[in-house]
Amino acid sequence: MPFFTAGDGAELHYTDEGHGRPLLCLSGLTRNGSDFDYLAPHLPPLRLIRLDYRGRGKSDWTGAATYTVTQEGADVLALLDHLGLEQVAILGTSRGGLIGMYLAAIAKDRLRGLCLNDIGPVIEAKGLDKIDIYIGRNPSAHSYGEAALALARAMPEFDAPASRWAAEARKHFVKTDQGLQINYDPALRDAYLAARAGGAGDLWSMFHACEGLPMACIRGATSTLLSSATLAEMMRHRPDMVVEEVPGRGHVPFLDEPESLRAINTWLGMCL
Repeated sequence: MPFFTAGDGAELHYTDEGHGRPLLCLSGLTRNGSDFDYLAPHLPPLRLIRLDYRGRGKSDWTGAATYTVTQEGADVLALLDHLGLEQVAILGTSRGGLIGMYLAAIAKDRLRGLCLNDIGPVIEAKGLDKIDIYIGRNPSAHSYGEAALALARAMPEFDAPASRWAAEARKHFVKTDQGLQINYDPALRDAYLAARAGGAGDLWSMFHACEGLPMACIRGATSTLLSSATLAEMMRHRPDMVVEEVPGRGHVPFLDEPESLRAINTWLGMCL
């Protein structure tokens, strides 16, 4: 099982599969590399790298103060150095897209391109309000079946079969004698709330830092985090950006939808 040691000594988990040009996939806020299991079978031949951020997946828990975009961006660069990679294309889901834009601002020479999955330079409060409810809290469900039903009820904006919610429940909860528990550090809640109270900062400057990089953006058609108005403004600034909206998806698309695959494959052709 591959791990590398970050600058502060944290042991961080990653996977590295395939051969060819490297694609680094960065997951959402509470998620891990398994987020891209749905996408992986549909990708062309390439080198697929996935990182579990600190405090998530199989990586070390290092405390709320370290769960920041700045630290996670530094961890990405440390992973690239560990692997001896000068450049990668980055596919970032939600939090992963923020990290990608941040890296474009501080280390643009390490990126070949950036694909954003349901994230942009304006983060809607309505979407953050939904995250407030569940982040850092164990589900009330005592079985994977109950959790799958609860996920489907909590996300009525998604048109997804029961089998997908069953898979999601097993990806993101761990079964214990006390019921199901989240598979990430609960202290992530403290980090998230502190970041929200402090404001997002100037994300437009990070978006503009991506100038010259091949870009794509995928939006769930009913997303509460990335609005259609923000996407339209992004397109105004970057008319060359590959864009797809995915019907029957909120925040975030699973990335195996036809629209998602069309955007990703078009973008990969531009940057790999």
